[in-house]
Amino acid sequence: MNALPIAAMLPRIRRVLAAGNGMVLQAPPGAGKSTGVPPALLDQDWLGGRKVVMLEPRRLAARSAAARIAEMLGEPVGRTVGYRIRFEAKVGPDTRIEVVTEGVLTRMLQDDPELAGVGAVIFDEFHERSLNADFGLALCLEVRAALRPDLRLVVMSATIDGAPVSRLMGDCPVVTSEGRAFPVETRFLGRADSQRFPDAVAAAVVRALDDEAEGDVLVFLPGAGEIRRVEGLLADSPALGDAVVAPLYGDLSQEAQDRALRPLRDGRRKIVLATGIAETSLTIEGVRVVVDGGLMRLPRFDPGSGMTRLVTLPVSRASADQRRGRAGRLGPGVCYRLWSEAEDRALAPFTAPEIVEADLAPLALDLAQWGNGDLAWLDPPPAASLAGARELLSELGAVDPQGRITAHGRAMNRLSFHPRLAHMILKARDLGLGGLACDLAALLSERDVLKAERGCRDADIRLRIDALRTGQGFAPHHGLAIDRGALVRVRQAAGDGRRRLGLTAGEEGGGSADSGLVLAFAYPDRIARRRGGERRYALAGGGGAFFADPEPLSAEDWLVAAELDGDRREARIFLAAPLAKAEIERHFAEDIATVEAVEWNARDEAVSTRRQRRLWRLVLDDRPLPAPDPAAVAAAMADGVRGMGLGSLPWTGDLENLRRRVAFLAGVEPDGGWPDLSDAALLTTLEDWLGPYLTGVTRRAHLARVDLAGALGNRLDWERRRRLDELAPTHVVVPSGSRVPLDYSGEIPVLAVRLQEMFGCADTPRIAAGTVPVLLHLLSPARRPVQVTRDLASFWANAYRAVKADLKGQYPKHWWPDDPMQAEPTARAKPRGR
Repeated sequence: MNALPIAAMLPRIRRVLAAGNGMVLQAPPGAGKSTGVPPALLDQDWLGGRKVVMLEPRRLAARSAAARIAEMLGEPVGRTVGYRIRFEAKVGPDTRIEVVTEGVLTRMLQDDPELAGVGAVIFDEFHERSLNADFGLALCLEVRAALRPDLRLVVMSATIDGAPVSRLMGDCPVVTSEGRAFPVETRFLGRADSQRFPDAVAAAVVRALDDEAEGDVLVFLPGAGEIRRVEGLLADSPALGDAVVAPLYGDLSQEAQDRALRPLRDGRRKIVLATGIAETSLTIEGVRVVVDGGLMRLPRFDPGSGMTRLVTLPVSRASADQRRGRAGRLGPGVCYRLWSEAEDRALAPFTAPEIVEADLAPLALDLAQWGNGDLAWLDPPPAASLAGARELLSELGAVDPQGRITAHGRAMNRLSFHPRLAHMILKARDLGLGGLACDLAALLSERDVLKAERGCRDADIRLRIDALRTGQGFAPHHGLAIDRGALVRVRQAAGDGRRRLGLTAGEEGGGSADSGLVLAFAYPDRIARRRGGERRYALAGGGGAFFADPEPLSAEDWLVAAELDGDRREARIFLAAPLAKAEIERHFAEDIATVEAVEWNARDEAVSTRRQRRLWRLVLDDRPLPAPDPAAVAAAMADGVRGMGLGSLPWTGDLENLRRRVAFLAGVEPDGGWPDLSDAALLTTLEDWLGPYLTGVTRRAHLARVDLAGALGNRLDWERRRRLDELAPTHVVVPSGSRVPLDYSGEIPVLAVRLQEMFGCADTPRIAAGTVPVLLHLLSPARRPVQVTRDLASFWANAYRAVKADLKGQYPKHWWPDDPMQAEPTARAKPRGR
């Protein structure tokens, strides 16, 4: 212990905690905080013989930390130092330091809000900002404020900014410890495309072994799939020599994880292929070289679809620095990064806290049971996501209309599964299918027990039930094999569920054939009906889903999709089970409604009138509606016009001009009460002005007979129709006697008239009670503009002479008088008699 950097800080840490009830400890990886701090507190008077509970973000980290502290004390795990993780515990009556995963702390607090036997809670690796760590700290702060002012809280982190955490904890002291790190050289190798990523990582490992003469190699990859692919590539590489490849990720057996963590004693080099689990919270001895693939895989929840999908993202700068630091624990090291220096400068500073991206339904259920949602958060849960989670709990019957937890909700929370799955188990128990429900919940909570070989995959969850219960492999034509490690985890989870439900270990509680019905209780919104194209389905909650490849399930008319890829419009189905329509009818009768569906069918460009029985948005039965409500048909037709656009109506030039005249007067008289006949306004109010004229109109072709003139005319009362004709006439009588149309398409009405028809006119014609002079387009005999003006008198006095000379040369047979004001206007070449 004395060799660790944290040793010099322990006296100060003891003084701070003796004087107050909180502390933030900032110490880089390798400082020894996880190993050194908990045992340093055991002899403190304020602890009073109670336990120190230390939280770790992962199961492997919890076991490893407990083993290191116990080894330092010269004891086996389970005596002074123990650990408690899901499905596994090594604690005894003398245990004083208990290392737990974060979800275990939440359960401890729910069972005993005072934490009566606990004197200190340490949050290790808090910079990872898991949802359970944030929630656990919020709960502990409330317990300390309301029940246990003597409870010490310690937040330990390698990279987090300590100031915000200190403020959250009541401005507690921030203690900083130096680490023990040697310089690490960074080499950028450039980014490989996603298809070649495993090959690029394997090549980087071979290069590292070649370039660096000593030390083990730690390789960071986003997930178990990439680890297996890189492991296969390295196994086939003669360049590896006698080096040993050791995978390291959370779902491996403890024995396999220990092999990756322990140094080899025979002098051979070790290549550890790890997920982000190895960034900070584990000690892997012997590492001098890091190969960083630069990617991480995180869950992202979509509140709109209620689905979570895994996304692969570039690591944050903090994570990249943590990974690089792993090469400098024993001496100078090297870090190979599979990205460029330019990409490195663009990395996000930190990974977003899980609470802002996660499915909050489990948190909402825990908050309901805690009875107070007004907690102090470092980052509060997003309001929209939390509201959606509470709505789901209400639909599941877990909370009452006031948001208080119900007896059903308490029973759900005791099962330690996602609320959807816990509800499923309780509903299935009432039908004698509780055992099957526990198996399904476990299968959906852990890694898939079936490994796809040769690229094959089968989405039928019944195969997983059979594998879980029999442990048998599959015929070669399936292309599937059992993942034994995953099978152990699933059996542990299923057994835990059965115990909590009060079932005997061997009680099956339903066969795999009932899987679809049981899953429907968890995912009623994902009950699906095959539609149109092959392998495509409509979902009860809206949207669609599909099978990427042909498989037996894709021939089923009805099924439940248990696992989708998260796309809310059309999601890929990964796991599903068939469901009989009769089961939907029997078990979801309260949610089935008969509706008269009168709606526009865009494909047929016609109104569809059907009587349908629906499970939410999923049509179960569909028949013609014999006598639809005329008003509903008109409204649907209006929707059709809205979708097709106003161009689908039988417009004429006069009707378009009517709209322009009204718009012109609305500009002249803003308070004149003129209706808005713009496209946007007409589309918004279609039902009001067009609806009465859509009687008997059910398809696009019928629109040709609609009395559009009457519909638009009715937008004006009698007085405004009169004023419209008076103030914005369609035509103007010019001096020659001709009725010339006015063009209202521009900002200023235009009167396009032959120049000779305006002889004798002293001023520009005006409209709108003489307030608006029109824009004159004076035309040649060939009806080409020779002058544009709103000041006719000025034109006669100034520009006419030049225009006259030009026109006289072009049109010598026409009359071009010297004095236009005294000349007789004419619509002919010359006035009669000349």
